[in-house]
Amino acid sequence: MVSAALGFWAAEAPTMLGFLFWWARGAALGGQRTPHAWVFRRFVRPRLAPPAELEDAAPPRFAQAVGLAFALVGLLGFLTGATALGLVATGLALGAALLNAVFGLCLGCEMYLLGRRVLGRRQSGTPRRPAARVG
Repeated sequence: MVSAALGFWAAEAPTMLGFLFWWARGAALGGQRTPHAWVFRRFVRPRLAPPAELEDAAPPRFAQAVGLAFALVGLLGFLTGATALGLVATGLALGAALLNAVFGLCLGCEMYLLGRRVLGRRQSGTPRRPAARVG
């Protein structure tokens, strides 16, 4: 078990720690302060027309926190010898990232919005309207 953990640490841990850092930074500071956001602001955004509206930062930030949680579970699974747990958690996190990159489907953002609907909370500054009466 010790040699397996050391073998993981030497081969996969730096990659996993990189993902952990990336997701932790996005969860703590917001997606606007990640390295790929800097590249976008510096090189891509100046070539685009100004957006008509901007997305709320809360859903992507929540998605970054969910990715961080899955990456932590994966890293702990690998380091403790629970390789199956590590593979499943890492696969789910990277699968969700792939869905976002390829199809624009942010699972963490959708989880956030569903949670807001289920809990019945509104965004700050949005007044709550009474339910409409039928009849």
